[in-house]
Order: sequence, then structure tokens, then C-alpha cells
Amino acid sequence: MKKQNQTKKLTGVISVSSRGTGYVPLEGFEQDIEIPTEELNTALHGDLVEIALGKRERGRKTGKVLRVIERAKTEFVGTLMRENGSWLLKADDRRLYTKILIPHPPNNAEEGLKALVALLKWDNPKNAPEGSIKEVLGPKGLHSVEMHAIVLEHGFATNFPEEVLAEAKELGQFRKIPLAEIARRRDFREITTFTIDPIDAKDFDDALSVRALSDGTTEVGIHIADVSHYVKPGTALDREALKRATSIYLVDRTIPMLPETLSNDLCSLNPDEDKLTFSAVFTLDKRGRVLTRWFGETVINSNKRFTYEEAQAILNAKSGLYHPELETLNLLAYALRAERAKAGSINFDQDEIKFKLDPEGRPLGVYRKERLATNLLIEDFMLLANREIAEFVYTHAKKKGVRDRAFIYRIHGVPKADRLEELEVFLRAIGYELRSHSKTVTPHDFNTLFKQIEGTPEENLIKVATIRSMAKAVYSTKNVGHFGLAFKYYTNFTSPIRRYPDIMVHRIMRHHVSGTNIPEYELASYESIAIAASEREVEAAEAERDSIKYKQVEFMQGNVGKTFEAIVSGVAEWGIYVEEVETKAEGLVRMRALGSDYFVLDKKNYRVVGERTKKTYSLGDRLRVKLVSADLDTRTIDWSLA
Repeated sequence: MKKQNQTKKLTGVISVSSRGTGYVPLEGFEQDIEIPTEELNTALHGDLVEIALGKRERGRKTGKVLRVIERAKTEFVGTLMRENGSWLLKADDRRLYTKILIPHPPNNAEEGLKALVALLKWDNPKNAPEGSIKEVLGPKGLHSVEMHAIVLEHGFATNFPEEVLAEAKELGQFRKIPLAEIARRRDFREITTFTIDPIDAKDFDDALSVRALSDGTTEVGIHIADVSHYVKPGTALDREALKRATSIYLVDRTIPMLPETLSNDLCSLNPDEDKLTFSAVFTLDKRGRVLTRWFGETVINSNKRFTYEEAQAILNAKSGLYHPELETLNLLAYALRAERAKAGSINFDQDEIKFKLDPEGRPLGVYRKERLATNLLIEDFMLLANREIAEFVYTHAKKKGVRDRAFIYRIHGVPKADRLEELEVFLRAIGYELRSHSKTVTPHDFNTLFKQIEGTPEENLIKVATIRSMAKAVYSTKNVGHFGLAFKYYTNFTSPIRRYPDIMVHRIMRHHVSGTNIPEYELASYESIAIAASEREVEAAEAERDSIKYKQVEFMQGNVGKTFEAIVSGVAEWGIYVEEVETKAEGLVRMRALGSDYFVLDKKNYRVVGERTKKTYSLGDRLRVKLVSADLDTRTIDWSLA
């Protein structure tokens, strides 16, 4: 390994743990550089920092932060408190290792209130950071306050600026589609069309039309809300949609990317209303093979709004409204799915946790959402549209000589070698193998593994570990394919009401189907949009997980002292992590709670071992545990062995 100059100044993005220790990954070092709390020099989690290398301690290279180059975050949510006559904010984000001083609190400041605070100044680690209250949210522990706090903590707004609402209201006055607009589009209003969505959905992005053709083939239209017809570049609506980049789905609410005037009304494919759509229309044979494809602007009128459960009941009963059409689509979807599986598409299906809440938002119960055939049906046709459109644009752009800049793909790279090695060590420790005899890992290897673990207690644990071993799917102008789906070309086209990249794909498609050139200034913006959308997507996913974690802990508060079935989901020097089987609530059994023996971590084999008794607790083990505590402030759960 190339030796680094000890005094050389290096830059990187710092991660800070809840214990206040920083870690900076640097090229050329096998391990991240560890930054002790006293050497952070005001650096916070995610900041771009300049560091200097220090000594090697406990076998690890250490360093110190010389300066913060750029703050990743300047707004924090937390609880107001008073200490020695001063107002402070204790942040919800436990990676913020110090309290924020509020020199000028508003008159309505009270201890125990949640607030959003802007970081104003912190240039001396000997002093507390100073901040200003931007918004008082309400009492800590109140459901609506906590959900609001989670959204703000991840950098999203819950309300729209006035100019955005004004534009949306103005568009809402033109619900009736001009005849001239209908005349220039392909008309599907006389063809059987319907939507299938969750029971609580209010915005309908996609609809399916289906009709049998005389030669025994089937025409399937995948009709997507034409949001880009209404949301134009340069408008306040467009700027706000780009800023948000995605809708956010919490346990009880949706924070939409677009105002409800558009998301739930003007753009939503509500039944019995003429709607503008951008469509992918395919002729398919009985094996689901694409014989012809057409892309373009359309107008539809949905005949029916199905929930997944309603459509499934009709399929199960083999009769009911639009049964022949639903059955045809279901058979074609099955064929498409089988073909994907044959190509190596990885089945990452995991349990989805849902909550039954009382009127005040308190969790009364937790259940796992069932994946129905109708869920898969919709997914299969959306994947088909996304794949075919990406392939069409890639080929078309290549002819124009702008292949590497002219589109926003959804890509998923091949897993990195070091991550795969870690996963394989983990799998061997609990009795499984990943690789076939080939040198490279293929999607087929993952599917073989998933078939082996289907129905086992460790199934979810292994799937989570596998997902973590892979790179995240992201948006990019450079097509490298989608490893997980085993697609050479892939994009996101089917959800423009809730994803900004989909709006961009619609705009780009207009150029390609009309034969017009994309202006240079637009091409130049695509990569930055892709990067920003990928970052926002990660934050939205973390907000969703935080809301689920909060409700899991809140639900468990009413079960202290009870015993549960759990699976060992992690091991550490301080104890074992276990996940309760039904609610998926994860918490810690501390080392001292494992019994009278002295337990030590066997990191290589993912287990802890008793020195005297040789008793082991390994990843995947099923245990009976007793709930000791559930702390909403720290969102942590403590277990003991039952």
C-alpha cells in the first residue's frame, strides 16, 4: 500500500456516530480514519472536512479535523430545554453530539416543546453552537408533532410556498381539457381502462387499458399521468418539485411532491374523468413477448378505480366487473415475471410493516402487509414500460450522438468485491453459501440463495444483509444497466406525481417521439438533477424508516414485561441485537443481560461466546426475550433473555 504523508491535508465526508466519534473514508486506506470527539473541531455528520492524519491507535489510523469546508446540514429538530438559565435544543439526531444554544428564544418557548432550529454559528469547539428557532412544532410526544418533526429533520417542507399554491390554483381552474388538445392526442377513452392502487391512495399515477386483438394478441396500454403538461420548466411549481424531488410516505400520511390540486385532482387518473396521459402501448403475445410498441401523448377515461384487494377478490372468484380483462392482464404479468426470473431478476420482496392507529395516532396494532397477485401485476407492467422506454431512448440518443447525456436512467451497479466478500463471510457463518462455482456473482446466485432461505427464520435477516451489500439504485445520465432487475436499460417513467425524475423522463420522451433536439442547456442540467434526486430519495426513505421505528417503539411501550419470539439480527461488543418476529421491532440485549458468564464478541463468526460455558448466540438464532424498556426519546428498545 502506498504510504501517505503524515502531514498531508486530506478531504472527505465525515460520518459521526451517536457516541460522537467521527469516521472519514479515504482512498488508499482499508479502514476509515477515526476522529475522536475532541478532534472533530465542530464537524457534524455528513460535513465535507479537511483532516490531518494522526497516530495509529488500537490498530486503526486516527486523525483530526482541520476545518469544515461545507456543512451538510444547517437545520435541526429537537426538544427545547433550559440549563443554568440558558435555552438549549437537544437534537433528535443523536449524531449531533452537543446541544445548540438559543440566545434569543421566542416568547412562546417552553421546555418540552419540539422546535426546528437553524444553526447560525459554530466556529469554536470550546463554545456551544448557536442557533435560532425557525418554528415551534408543539409538545414532544404528540403524534402529529413527532411526524412533522421527522419530515423537517430530513430537510423536507410540510407546506408549500404561496406562489406555488397560487400557480396550482390557477391551473386547477382549467380542468376541462380543450378539444384541440384532445384532437392532437391518441384517444383511448373508448377502450376499457382502470386503475389498481392501495385502498388509501388519493393520487393515481397509472392506469392500464386492455383489449383483445383479432390475431389472438393483446394490446396493453400503460397510461401515466401527464404531469409535465401542467408543470412547466421555470415555474414555481417546477422549482418546488425539483427541490423536493419525491413524495414522502410516513406511517399515517403522505407529504406530496406536488400540491393536492395537482396530485389528487388535476393530474390524478380519477375514474369517469377525461385525463391527459403519456403512454406506453404494447402488443403482447400470450408469452408476454413485446411484438410492437408505441410511445406518445394520449387521453383516457378510467372506467373503474380498483383497490388491490377488490381486484384480487375478482381474480379469486373468477367472476365480477372486468374479470376477463383482469385475468388477461394477470396471465400476461405472470409471463413477464417468469421471463424476468429466467433472466436473473432478483426477488427482494420483504415484509412491509403497517400500523393500526387510534384517532390520536397511537398504535393499537402492528401487522405485515400481504403482497397480492394484483400488487405484482401492476409492478410487472410498470417495469415493462420503464425498461422499454429506457431502451428506446438509449438507441435513439445513440443515433444522435448524445447517448451519455441525453437521459436520466435508473441504474444499479454490480456489487463491489469487498462488500461481496463481507456478505459471503456472513452467510458462511450462519450456514449458507452465495457463489456458484463461477468467479463472478450473478443475479441467479442471489435467487438460488433466496429459494434456500424461503420460509426460514433468518430469511428477512439475510435479505437485509444482501441489500446492504449492494450499491443503492440511483439516477444517472450514464447507463450501466440494473443489476438487481437484470435489465440492460431501465428508467423511472411511471410515477410523475410523486417523483421528479419521472417528470424529466416525460419531457425528454417528448423530444424523442416528436423528433426535436434537446437544447444544450437542458442536457447540461440532467446529471445534477439525477444526483439531487438520488440524495432526496435517500432522505425520504430514512424519514419513512424513522416514522416506522418511532411507532414500533411507541407500540412496545405498552408491552414492557411481556415475552416475545425474536431473532438475533446483529452482534456487537456491547451485546446482541434482536428483532421481534411479528412487529420487526429491533432492540438490544446487553452483554450483562446474557447471564452470569462473561461473553465476548467473535466478530469473524458473527456471534458472542461465553468464556466459561462456551454458550453462543449467533446471527439468525431464534430466542425468547422479555421487553425491559422502550424509550421514545432515544427510539431504542432494551430486551433481556426470557
